[in-house]
Amino acid sequence: MEQTTHNLHKKTTIEHIDYKDITRLGAYVNPHARMLNRRRTGFSAKAQRDFANAIKRARFMALLPYIQH
Repeated sequence: MEQTTHNLHKKTTIEHIDYKDITRLGAYVNPHARMLNRRRTGFSAKAQRDFANAIKRARFMALLPYIQH
């Protein structure tokens, strides 16, 4: 059972995941505002850590919600 993955780092030439890029981060957050896991995103371990830090920064700066109602 092969699953399609989307890798943010491999598709585009981005060295840094920016916390201010809400549209790109929102693509890897489920409808309940939870981060998707590595299996779903297809990120490497380092990219997933960078992604998690960007999501946390965006939430702290009130650019993304902590939870969806």
